[in-house]
Amino acid sequence: MAARREQTESMVAESNSTPRPAADGPAPGDHPTGVAALVRLAPVLVDRSGRIAQWGRAAEELFGHRADIAHDRPASGLLPAFESRVLGRCSVRRACDTFDTLAELTSAGRPWAGRLTVTDREEHQRDVLWWAYPLPGPSGGLLALAADARPLRTVGPRLALGERLLPFSAAPAARGGFHGLTAALTAPTDRVPEPLARLLPAAHRAATLAAIGLGGPPALRLDAVTVLPVLPADAQTGTAHAAAGISRRYPTPQQRVARVGPPPPPEQTPPGRRPAAPFPAQREAAQREAAQREAEQRDAARHEADHREAHVPDTDRPEATDLPAARPVAAAGSGATGSATAAGASPSVPPPASGREAPAPTGGGAAIDRAPVESAADGHPPPPTDRAPDAPAAPAPVPAPASAEAPPSGRLGPFLTNGQAGEQLALLNEVGGKVGTTLDLGFTAHELCKVLVPRVADFACVDLVDGLISDSELPVARPDDDTMLRRVALVYNETGGAWDHVLTEGSLVSMPRRTPPGMALQLNQPVLVPVVSADVAVDYAIALGGVRLAPVVSGRSMLVVPLSARGTVLGILKLLRLPDRAPFDESDAATLKELAVRAALSLDNARLHRAEARVATTLQRSMIPTRPPQIPGVQIAHRYLPGDPKAEVGGDWFDAIQLPGSRVALVVGDVMGHGIHSAAAMGRFRTAMQTLAALDLPPGQLLRHLDNLAHKLGDDHLATCLYAVYDPINRTCELASAGHVPPVLVHPDGTGELLEIPAGAPIGVGGVPFVAKTIDVSDGSMLVLCTDGLVEVRGGDIGAGLAALCGNLIDPQQSPEQACDVVLERLHTDDRKDDVALLVARFDGVAPSEVATWDLTVDQSEVRRARSLVREQLAGWHLEAISDTTELLVSELVTNAVRVARDRVQLQLIRVDKLLVEVSDDNHNLPSLEPAEQLGETGRGLTLVTKLAERWGTARKAVGKVVWFELPLPHA
Repeated sequence: MAARREQTESMVAESNSTPRPAADGPAPGDHPTGVAALVRLAPVLVDRSGRIAQWGRAAEELFGHRADIAHDRPASGLLPAFESRVLGRCSVRRACDTFDTLAELTSAGRPWAGRLTVTDREEHQRDVLWWAYPLPGPSGGLLALAADARPLRTVGPRLALGERLLPFSAAPAARGGFHGLTAALTAPTDRVPEPLARLLPAAHRAATLAAIGLGGPPALRLDAVTVLPVLPADAQTGTAHAAAGISRRYPTPQQRVARVGPPPPPEQTPPGRRPAAPFPAQREAAQREAAQREAEQRDAARHEADHREAHVPDTDRPEATDLPAARPVAAAGSGATGSATAAGASPSVPPPASGREAPAPTGGGAAIDRAPVESAADGHPPPPTDRAPDAPAAPAPVPAPASAEAPPSGRLGPFLTNGQAGEQLALLNEVGGKVGTTLDLGFTAHELCKVLVPRVADFACVDLVDGLISDSELPVARPDDDTMLRRVALVYNETGGAWDHVLTEGSLVSMPRRTPPGMALQLNQPVLVPVVSADVAVDYAIALGGVRLAPVVSGRSMLVVPLSARGTVLGILKLLRLPDRAPFDESDAATLKELAVRAALSLDNARLHRAEARVATTLQRSMIPTRPPQIPGVQIAHRYLPGDPKAEVGGDWFDAIQLPGSRVALVVGDVMGHGIHSAAAMGRFRTAMQTLAALDLPPGQLLRHLDNLAHKLGDDHLATCLYAVYDPINRTCELASAGHVPPVLVHPDGTGELLEIPAGAPIGVGGVPFVAKTIDVSDGSMLVLCTDGLVEVRGGDIGAGLAALCGNLIDPQQSPEQACDVVLERLHTDDRKDDVALLVARFDGVAPSEVATWDLTVDQSEVRRARSLVREQLAGWHLEAISDTTELLVSELVTNAVRVARDRVQLQLIRVDKLLVEVSDDNHNLPSLEPAEQLGETGRGLTLVTKLAERWGTARKAVGKVVWFELPLPHA
């Protein structure tokens, strides 16, 4: 175990675990003073049985798996990881599991801190800092704190100073200098900081507090001498407190609906900034001179627009309690009508040139007049024309009546001029050429945002429905207030505005309908807010998790466009403009809606491709084990390298199966051929091998049954296979081969021996016997099993590779992990096109003093003798603490065995890292667990075993059966 932990620590980067003295009585303390690093921590709790007991919102955002899916599922396999090592001339990519690795690193009872790259739900490699704490006491388990290392290393951690923990962040000039940042542990303490204690799961707070106190709270190591304690920076911190007083400072939506009053005065453009009006000053003067002549035309246009606005279908209108500061915008040619009104918003658009008064306030507050549409595509005013100042200004274009027919080809809408249409078409053409170049969902969303910033907006983000990302099937229900969105892309203009407080990529958020994004998502229509007022900004910020986000949108122009494809709303595209640019208008909404339709198709294609790839990857990973089993008396390591770098599995397979009596079956096989058909056949062979091994058949008989099965599957399924059974008590190994590459036995002195066993014929040929051979093995020897892809050289003889494998290639003092690396470094090259499976087992055996075996007669009086033998043996092993439970369970199993046995009953106790008890008899019928309501005075033995044993099971043997159970050893 120590060797395995040493190898695992060498796999992960920058381990900072240190043995620490124990401390008693950890308890939550006050806020720390001084300097601390504010880090977004994701706590994950794994119980003693290896299942996820705690998976919160932070873990959802970091790794992508939803809590309802992750909770109470086995931790192993949830977060796969791949270790990349350069070995000589080739690069080896080793598959491992995150939580299995953390369990090995903390197996000695000490905490560990460091960096480990994991694969999230989106199949993306994510650099994560980990703090792992083994939980003390009988409950056991593992507490893992995780943090995204990428923003910490690029931007640097936020710092909290003083007793009030005022947040500070690194200056832009200092960013990028945190590449050496890694996880560390502080000294043990009996006062865990209160913010950290609140982060821990309430049901297990005592155990987790004790683990952190004994191991030391988490910290960040900035350099060789600087270590900062870590405090959680929860995005929800302070939200409830802030929301409690919102009604006193800001009106509720109902209060805003009931408010009646004049619109707020227009915001003044700060000196030095570009005017927010969509017309330049020269044209405004000309329009004022021609206002009298154009009054009648403008009034007619206004009444016509109001008439259209009054006929918006009720199904598309928000309810009275919905967002009063924005309305859905119907793009030209869409068949719906609408206006870019924003009741209650602070207008940044100057009064119309006609000089008429602003429209009367509606029930939702002050209405914003329709924004003029003569701005450029990027929102900046167009240059002045050559028209003389005295010439009368042309009337503003009036939108044509809405029609159910689509606009003619080449037209973006009836209100666009030819010059604007050229700019908008150029934008759409750029989107078609730059968005959707790959089938990666996140990359496609980034492409969309990069095209729009800074050309169209100063801020762009894509939020997709999280259910579409995690589930393979489309949701039946339409989006609502509880629909969770995940931010997959975020781009902003760094030269203007402060965007430090925006939600980062991967964040989860729900958008209620009263917010512009929620309205766009639920109505599947663009929503335009020319200028976001303070109260709308507060509502929007609360929906995102805190009022500190209000300055991000307050006073800025917002346009939210739904992303829908093939009848499904995928998410939203949100755009913001700073006050020094013209606000968004209906022409922008029309163009960006068309742009969003094209981008949504690319996003949906990427989603479909990823769903198919995920299904294939899941099936492939289920075929190959990722973690060697922990079996007493033997250490196992394995490697798998697919011949096709684009696939994770081919036709080769390997396995290690635990058998009764602490024995282990070692399997290596190779299906002939390549591609998906070989992988599918391999999966069937591996499943059949595990099923047959559970019957505890001799190796020769097992291969015979597998050969018969291959004939049932079809004539095209041929495979070579090697099956070996190691007995750590008797120190023997029985092997049988079906045309496979012979194994190599490395003796304790370092000499390698190519084992001569009957080769047999490949599985599927039929008519050839499979003969087994039994050899004696010494403690410290290694057995190397591989496929021909490792030792066969194209154009050469397989004997050369086997000769190299039998040479002094493996040092018996090495661990199996090190032996696998050495073999691959010496024998494998990147130009090989065949799959490689390698399995190395080190035989350590079980000491005779740790095994006790008794043969019992078929008599009921042997039950009392069995209890006495168990009591005496456990006393000799100093295991009196579990003596009563063991005696009770042994008496039940021996009673059942004596009742059905014909000739003999055997009782065996094995003490390794746990107590293994086996009761064997010569009756092949396996006992079954009956429901409690069907049990009478007898038949309760297996029910007691189920309730009291940690694990139990039954298995057939060559003659008879065995019933076994395991009990954990008492803590010293």
